[in-house]
Amino acid sequence: MESGPAVFAGMTFVLFGLGLLLWAGARLRLRAPVAYGVSPATSALLSFLSGGVSVALGVWCLGQV
Repeated sequence: MESGPAVFAGMTFVLFGLGLLLWAGARLRLRAPVAYGVSPATSALLSFLSGGVSVALGVWCLGQV
């Protein structure tokens, strides 16, 4: 019974993280700003860190099932 919410949370984290990593990578490849009003290096670093942490949390949640 408790595995259902863990799977849902894990998949949500993984999908969000992968989407963020793909989006940030596409923005950088096109030389478009990742976030407006912030330096490009800082916004790229924070978006990649956030995406990586989200994927790691999702994998951890799925590993707890």
